[in-house]
Amino acid sequence: MRKAATDEIAPDEGDGPRREGDGAPGASGGPPAGAQGDPRPSGPSGRGAGPAAKTARARSGIARRREALTGLAFVAPMLLLFIVFRFGPTLGAAFLSVTDYRLSGEWTFIGAGNYTRLLGDDLFWESLGITVVYTALYVPMTVALALGTAVLLHRTLWMRGFFRGLFFLPYVTSIVLAAVIWKWIYEVQDGLLNASLGLLGAGPVDFLGSDSLVLPSIAAASAWKGFGYSMLILLAGLQSIPREVTEAATIDGASGWQRFRWVTLPLLRPVLFFVLVIEAILGFQVFDAMYVMTAGGPVRASYSLVYFLYDSGFKFFDFGYASAVGLVLFLIVLVFSLVQRRLIGRDAD
Repeated sequence: MRKAATDEIAPDEGDGPRREGDGAPGASGGPPAGAQGDPRPSGPSGRGAGPAAKTARARSGIARRREALTGLAFVAPMLLLFIVFRFGPTLGAAFLSVTDYRLSGEWTFIGAGNYTRLLGDDLFWESLGITVVYTALYVPMTVALALGTAVLLHRTLWMRGFFRGLFFLPYVTSIVLAAVIWKWIYEVQDGLLNASLGLLGAGPVDFLGSDSLVLPSIAAASAWKGFGYSMLILLAGLQSIPREVTEAATIDGASGWQRFRWVTLPLLRPVLFFVLVIEAILGFQVFDAMYVMTAGGPVRASYSLVYFLYDSGFKFFDFGYASAVGLVLFLIVLVFSLVQRRLIGRDAD
């Protein structure tokens, strides 16, 4: 009897369309949430979103725009200075490079005349070759010295701050003063280096007067002067490497060189890429050390591209030609940086 009553009450699947309220999630068979007449909203973007939600979203958008404008107002002075003193001279040099600009202020538009002249100037190609050789000597010296010093400071706990300041001191020294000191060190007769060689029984060496030794000598002096900045950058990169990684490699039986080669260097690649780019740019822009130590000699063996630019602009007052040299140097540094990015920094991100 109980089964028969149940069968009598249960609806038949074939009795036609389901009535309103049949199969509703609620026990009372009421309309679903979000249906017409239901006060519950169906979501932030549904029809049930009331005026209060829209007002809140509008206020949130206004607050974000206000924060953005406030931040822009704070950085606007520095941004303006950057645009005026960075992009302004670049645009001015680009304009001068297509003109024949005279010291009196008169100028004549000559188009690509200065660039065509550069292509046929043997002195330009000679100075460019000297700059490339110098950079190829300077960058490995500086990066190797900075990396080695950073590794030693990273492993040394005793008086680390003192040695960090001691190694950074040459970087804050004037380049002119450093060049004068190294010029005295390289002196043939009274120089410290030749005096030391004399104690060993070796003859005096003319470091700055030899065509083959002048560029390595200047590169060594510049590396001593500038490695402190790269050392601090690399030291910060070493300190950011998790200790657990090197400890795991030690537990796995890796030696010190293996940990440095296969663990430290890959993790240090982004920082190393930055240092290489910065030092390469400084190498291509060398001028002060050569001007003070050798004045471009002997026989223009240390006549860099920036030295050639200096002579063109401030010795012969050929400002349009000098501006063309500057833009070519900018393009060379840009291409060199992109090549380094491709070869070294592809996994830096």
